[in-house]
Amino acid sequence: MTIKSSQTLVSEALQEIKTISTDEAYKMVDDKQCNLIDIRDIRELQKEGQVEGANHIPRGMLEFWLDPESVYFKEGKLDLNKEMVLFCAGGLRSALAAKSLKDMGFKKVSHIEGGFGALRQSKFKIV
Repeated sequence: MTIKSSQTLVSEALQEIKTISTDEAYKMVDDKQCNLIDIRDIRELQKEGQVEGANHIPRGMLEFWLDPESVYFKEGKLDLNKEMVLFCAGGLRSALAAKSLKDMGFKKVSHIEGGFGALRQSKFKIV
């Protein structure tokens, strides 16, 4: 049995998804063109802070909260017609999550290169 490594999965995902910079993400948020989604664990948010205005959807619940057929669907939480811009701590989980949303049928999905670490060094406000 051959098991793909997590590194291989991330590499494959990166070839299929759109990666954007923190500046691109900032402009999209500023122009109200996207849903900024933080998929980090709640403990990471409590420990390191969060991006002002970002929606928190834990990685483990992402597909369920964004599936209108799911009992966990968060009605009205996000505008499903806008681009889903994901980030995690460093960009690995968000790459896999972005691919998963693409696989679900979402057309406008991207993730932020460098994740929260990069966002900390950008124009975004951390609260």
